[in-house]
Amino acid sequence: MVGSAIIRSLQGKGYTNIIGSYHSRKPDTSLIMENESLTTYKMDLTNQKEVYQFFQETPVDQVYLAAAKVGGIHANNTYPAEFIHDNLVIESNIIHGAHQSGVQKILFLGSSCIYPRMAEQPMREDALLTGTLESTNEPYAIAKIAGIKLCESYNRQYGRDYRSVMPTNLYGPGDNFDPENSHVIPGLLRRFHEAKAAGAEKVVVWGSGRPRREFLHVDDLADACMFVMNMAEEKYNRVAEPMLSHINVGTGTDLSIAELAEMIAEVVGFKGKIEYDTSMPDGTPRKLLDVSKITQMGWKAGISLEEGLKQTYAWYLENIESSRG
Repeated sequence: MVGSAIIRSLQGKGYTNIIGSYHSRKPDTSLIMENESLTTYKMDLTNQKEVYQFFQETPVDQVYLAAAKVGGIHANNTYPAEFIHDNLVIESNIIHGAHQSGVQKILFLGSSCIYPRMAEQPMREDALLTGTLESTNEPYAIAKIAGIKLCESYNRQYGRDYRSVMPTNLYGPGDNFDPENSHVIPGLLRRFHEAKAAGAEKVVVWGSGRPRREFLHVDDLADACMFVMNMAEEKYNRVAEPMLSHINVGTGTDLSIAELAEMIAEVVGFKGKIEYDTSMPDGTPRKLLDVSKITQMGWKAGISLEEGLKQTYAWYLENIESSRG
């Protein structure tokens, strides 16, 4: 989802020599698509030899590191070893492989889950490593923190310009709508849609509905990534701490899961009852990012949640629901 949005943003701004790669465990790197502006590779990003060879053979000016194993609370709880291992290996291979090949600029995409469970809200960048992480996604969070520190360490030791953005909860076209492994917005969109289609009287939402979350459309994130990547280093360092790397990206506003569920029901057209299963975990009570740094730099989100939900639901109907017959 994120990688596709970044490619759309690059193409929209006139870039014509874009190389895309997505993770797939297979013996060898393979070219799957090539046109005048985009070349796409399928690559096992956990295979160090394969990644290093790619960078050695491919001239690259900038790297947007969006590849990751991601999922919601259920997926994080079920596959913690895969979430920490795969993400650590992917980011290590790409960052070190790019460095060895002389790539000066990398933008690493992290996650707001890097901050302590009980961090003061809204969460500032300097809250990193000041408290205990949320247990339901701790392995994933630790991997993302390691990615930030990799960027910082290569900046300090080698003078690289490796930056990181920490997006809030993302959604949008290309999201994962799998009923077991999706995040909250695609999961609820699908659940409400299927309930409406079946004529169900109610939809059950996991948790109490009280936790508060912030949501950012993936196209806004892509725009922010290009903004941060291409900002002059002197200007960037006036806001970010010199030699450090991460900047929060979000809307600066949040809402409760219950409010989100009601909004999604409205977008989908579901008229039944919404119930909450309090036996399921809520996760962190609140996750709202302090976006004052990126605001000071001159960027802010432009897509409202209601507008973004309508776009995402339309994409689901066209690309997921239609393919199911």
